[in-house]
Amino acid sequence: MENLTVNPQEANELVVLWTSADREVALKMVFMYTFNAKTKGWWEDVCLIVWGPSSKLLSEDQELQAYLAMMIEAGVEVVACKACTDSYGITNTLEKLGIEVKYMGQPLTNILKRDAKLITF
Repeated sequence: MENLTVNPQEANELVVLWTSADREVALKMVFMYTFNAKTKGWWEDVCLIVWGPSSKLLSEDQELQAYLAMMIEAGVEVVACKACTDSYGITNTLEKLGIEVKYMGQPLTNILKRDAKLITF
């Protein structure tokens, strides 16, 4: 089995791009891994990007909102795509949850160009 330990010379930043409206995927993978990645020190900097249908799901689901609050409290940076939240009419709802809402096309492009560690769901 290959060695899965992280080389300390490597960048220590993880970006999680969450687009799925599947609640089970959110709870059992996206949120679980993102929260643990930060709180267990697997990654120093962890950013969750809420994009597309995931933003609508988050705006309607109180359990996900509570979990998200724990992630923010733990130091996970959370941002949402403004074009998406505007299209669903939920920008203010997500901002009230402590999420930075902004246009994400250029920031995501920058993340990809700098070859950051990116995982998508």
